[in-house]
Formats: sequence, structure tokens, C-alpha cells
Amino acid sequence: MALKERVGTVVSDKMDKTVVVAVENRFPHPIYQKTVSRTTRYKAHDEDNSCRIGDRVRITETRPLSRHKRWAIAEVLSKSPKAEEVSK
Repeated sequence: MALKERVGTVVSDKMDKTVVVAVENRFPHPIYQKTVSRTTRYKAHDEDNSCRIGDRVRITETRPLSRHKRWAIAEVLSKSPKAEEVSK
């Protein structure tokens, strides 16, 4: 069984060991063929509290960790420019 993976942007890091990741899905409208974008928000486990708002991350499906958490951070693809300024 292959685990599902998604790539998205961190939109909230206010919780402890949890981030909210927004994943944008783009597809053509079935009738009008205009590109439609639909955003889904996932709560993902971030063990080290390393993710900041604006980071691009890859999340993978995991066992249920809490009521809403079914995903975990696999890797941080790119850091947010704002987060890098704050850390310096």
C-alpha cells in the first residue's frame, strides 16, 4: 500500500507540534475548462516545531495521531524568506 503524499504551504504554526498545511489542487472545470483551484487544509504533525508560516513542505499520510491529525511532515522543501530573517 502506497502512502499518500501532498506538497503544500504552512499557513499556521501556533499549535504545539502541529502545523496547518494548505494544499492547492488545480484542475479544469468539467464544462467550461477554466482552471479552478481548490484549497484543502491538513493538520500535520511537526515533532521538532521546525516549520514556520510560509514554508513549503511535503506531508505524508500516517495513523491517526489525534482527532484531526492524520498527516506528518516528511520534509521541508523550502524555508519562507520571512522565517529566515527572523531566525538571524
